[in-house]
Amino acid sequence: MPDAIPAFRPDRLGKDVLAELPAYDLIELFFFAYRDFVSDPDRILDEYGFGRAHHRVLHFVDRQPGLTIAELLDILKITKQSLNRVLKELIEKDFIESRTGTSDRRQRLLFATAQGHDLALKLAKLQTRRIMRALSELDPDGKKHVSGYLLRLIDPDDRAHVERLVFGDGKT
Repeated sequence: MPDAIPAFRPDRLGKDVLAELPAYDLIELFFFAYRDFVSDPDRILDEYGFGRAHHRVLHFVDRQPGLTIAELLDILKITKQSLNRVLKELIEKDFIESRTGTSDRRQRLLFATAQGHDLALKLAKLQTRRIMRALSELDPDGKKHVSGYLLRLIDPDDRAHVERLVFGDGKT
């Protein structure tokens, strides 16, 4: 059996070495945290025949009523082809509705239906419980530090855009 790779300890390294050593402990913690973060919603989504892609689409459409398909594609960083199947299912099962744009009739504006909003809220509440439980074990500035850390994981060229979506007016 190969030797275990020690945990990443940036406090014991010079900055020039940081980029050379894999942060296996943090990488794995991130994988495990994500696994558990999505596990509760996954069980509920499965009851509808939906997956994580459906969850992401429903989440952003519910949070930003009137979102255009182009804006949603930009948020999710996926192709139109990838979105089409998921969006079609959500529309056919009455979780999302697509309306013609008011100023540009070629635009399709997306809205969560009452059923879609209820599901999005149910999933968000599950994930919020997990997040709040973890934050409750941190000091009072914990949320600020976690938010800052997550924001810094986002590519620098997309960070301002994400900040506007999450903390600002919501429009892309």
